[in-house]
Amino acid sequence: MTKDRPVLGILLMLGFCVLAPMGDATAKVLGPRIDVGQLVTVRFAVQLAILGPIVWYAGHSIRLSSRLLRLTAIRTMLHIVGIGLMFLSLRYLPLADAVAIAFVMPFIMLILGHYVLSEEIGKRRIIACAVGFIGTLLVIQPSFADVGWPALLPLGVAVDFALFILVTRQVAKEVDPITLQAASGAMAVGFLVPMMIVAQPFALPGMALSWPTDIDWVLLGALGTLGTIAHLVMTWSLRFAPAATLAPMQYLEIPFATIIGWLVFRDFPNGLALLGIAITIGAGLYIILRERSLSQQ
Repeated sequence: MTKDRPVLGILLMLGFCVLAPMGDATAKVLGPRIDVGQLVTVRFAVQLAILGPIVWYAGHSIRLSSRLLRLTAIRTMLHIVGIGLMFLSLRYLPLADAVAIAFVMPFIMLILGHYVLSEEIGKRRIIACAVGFIGTLLVIQPSFADVGWPALLPLGVAVDFALFILVTRQVAKEVDPITLQAASGAMAVGFLVPMMIVAQPFALPGMALSWPTDIDWVLLGALGTLGTIAHLVMTWSLRFAPAATLAPMQYLEIPFATIIGWLVFRDFPNGLALLGIAITIGAGLYIILRERSLSQQ
């Protein structure tokens, strides 16, 4: 059993909080030139290209039991949908706004935990969920006024990744993280490549293919690499520090996304959105600290 090393775990989670918005920013740069379907396909193809040889060299088998195979397939489809919705939302929204709205996920996780896993929810956590959702609405409001319904796309990301985490919890206990990600990459590529080919004659929205420029090839490689490493870093962080220690760290992704959004796109949330971000972070941290307190009791 791996010995706890909280400082290393925190540093790894900090790395995730930097790498994840960098990957999102890369997708936003590529968005005007390369369609969402092609971005998602390349994202998983790079993941498979990186992790497949590692799994092969290490001698790990990606053969899974029928139960784990079903769960991994569900997890992969949720991952595809979540990344696709996030990349699509970044065509319309500033980076910080999209990330902040998606952080309604802890509240959705709490609700899913109650209805799916029959976990109890106290009044204070219900109030925190309501307050956090109000903060999310404050972030959505100016974006909705500017771009309309696409401002709601990060809510879809939040619901999708809440389900993704629930499924991942069932699989991660039995499958090595690198093997799991390699298997997911293989499944995603096996699904997306034929779908992209079949979709071409029908000119479906979001499924167009285009030939990348030299710089686009570099950015596509960076997109897949950043996404793959970010996910692995987050998984490894949980090996060295308890989830209760690391959960508050995840909210650092919002200020990092704000900084990256300003540096790359000169986007910065307005006063109402900043207030909503602060409320969302505060409510989310309250829920996390409350969960920690109850677990210690």
